[in-house]
Amino acid sequence: MVKTELLGRDFKQHTLELLSKDNFDLALSELNRLPSGRLINALFSFLYHTDEYVKWRAITAMGSIVAEIADKNIDQARVIMRRLMWNLNDESGGIGWGSPEAMGAILSRHEGLSKEYAHLLLSYAMEDGNYLEHEMLQHDLLRGIGRLSQVRPELVKESVPYLMHYLKSADAVVRGLAAWIMGLLKIEESRLHLEKLTGDGSELRMPKGNEIITKSVKDLAEEALEKLS
Repeated sequence: MVKTELLGRDFKQHTLELLSKDNFDLALSELNRLPSGRLINALFSFLYHTDEYVKWRAITAMGSIVAEIADKNIDQARVIMRRLMWNLNDESGGIGWGSPEAMGAILSRHEGLSKEYAHLLLSYAMEDGNYLEHEMLQHDLLRGIGRLSQVRPELVKESVPYLMHYLKSADAVVRGLAAWIMGLLKIEESRLHLEKLTGDGSELRMPKGNEIITKSVKDLAEEALEKLS
């Protein structure tokens, strides 16, 4: 039964229960049958969730649902994109956890929105743009760029000079995610930097399919180098 009649906290709790299901593919189909406006509001709150699975699944669900909204009403989808961008604005009063990755998830699912907003997502990696200095936000940003790179690499490649500096970050998660992106984009210019990371045993958590896995920076650098061969 689809509980479209639930309101307020009950609706939010039902959304959380679906995000926590073992079978996420089934949960996602159920989420897609809920009223989209209320569901998006609930998902926004879960971008801040401390459980990595709940946060990642909320981001994935937002990508799917906003893409469907965009097919029916592109202006409504643009409002959601602007809301994510507002979360990253200093004037919002918040931090914007999860927002860059949610942007990447949406852009990876909808071609029209990707053409409009990919450059804005990438601007958060540019020191002469809307650069995000907080390393935890950089994690979200690089995961979002990685999602986009998997589907629409041509929209990301022009920003490679800005992305390569993350390979030298003091933060292991940033280094690992940057190596992952270099492999996705098959950037030959990153080879020397990647080779330096093949001795880096630092570990990070990242989504893969419907799971969240642990990878080392070394593993991600080696995998990226294989893609350059």
